[in-house]
Amino acid sequence: MGLPAITGTGVFTPSEVITNEELVLAFNAYAEAFNARHASEIAAGEIEAKGLSSPEFIVSASGIEQRHVMDKTGVLNPEVMHPLLRQRRDDEPGIMAEMAMDACAQALAQAGRAASEVDLIICAASNHERPYPAIAIEIQQLLGAGGFAFDMNVACSSATFGIQAAADMIRGGSARRALVVSPEICSGHLEWRDRDCHFIFGDVCTAVLIEAADEAKGPHFVIRSTRCATQFSNNIRNNNGFLRRTRPDGVADRRDMQFVQEGRKVFKEVLPMVSAHILGHLAEEGVAPDDLRRLWLHQANKAMNDFIGRKVLGRVPEAHEQPNILQDYANTSSAGSIIAFSKYSEDLMPGDQGLICSFGAGYSVGSVLVERG
Repeated sequence: MGLPAITGTGVFTPSEVITNEELVLAFNAYAEAFNARHASEIAAGEIEAKGLSSPEFIVSASGIEQRHVMDKTGVLNPEVMHPLLRQRRDDEPGIMAEMAMDACAQALAQAGRAASEVDLIICAASNHERPYPAIAIEIQQLLGAGGFAFDMNVACSSATFGIQAAADMIRGGSARRALVVSPEICSGHLEWRDRDCHFIFGDVCTAVLIEAADEAKGPHFVIRSTRCATQFSNNIRNNNGFLRRTRPDGVADRRDMQFVQEGRKVFKEVLPMVSAHILGHLAEEGVAPDDLRRLWLHQANKAMNDFIGRKVLGRVPEAHEQPNILQDYANTSSAGSIIAFSKYSEDLMPGDQGLICSFGAGYSVGSVLVERG
């Protein structure tokens, strides 16, 4: 088989939007009620009072201005503070597969392909709504695709790791055409009652179609090479899982059952790792940083992306060289870099090169060097 290429992308964006102002109104109402309810314990120094949030704090800390979610009513209810998603029957499509249909249809249409021509589906996401049957196999069935399908999870690097796996299988001949799908319902594992992180995440689904470049029907991006790396860290963690009921404390609402991070440690440790990873990848391929027309980085935090852009390029990137979408989408885990790529790649000319990179819990980092075909 020839070199693999990205021939289509798709982005499903939920219709419901939560602005920073809406989010702060709900969070502060929750915090004030909490402080009133626990006034005596707070006065005695037994527990800490909940600090209030503000739109200015959110933008300053992250660059985020709004986020799309699958349900805003529960999140904005100070007595609930999480999305309310109905329990579906087993014979109904799951919510992640339903999101995937839209994104996959866009990617297939862009590539000029039918779902029946796809023989590999990887559902690469930071969380899956169930352990089995695999979400990817459900997507395969709903689409009418052939071949085989499987789920994978490398947290925020899931999409780029999925692209590497699909590209390798196409090179090796075990698959001819692959969809890497990332349905991210990040609102479901965010602790909306925690001031330090209540603004971070949003929901979305992306899809990337990969096939041999010599079979592409139109404009495409040749995958020149991929590079993945992991290094164990507890600084981003989620302790939820099927063993929860076996634990003797029996606490169903433990804080560590949702997204938990040591933000300052993550910033200090991840950024050098990612910068070195990208520079090493480029060096291996004989590509100078100035040869890159664009960096499509993981959309977690504007300051993180700005730091990485400066380290990689050796200067402050121009806005068009490192596009951000997190101001509109917030952090959508593995899907963020793919949203940026999907929305800001059509203007590149044949021969132009760019790099997709995601990074997150694990620690994990995945990069994909592409060239416009």
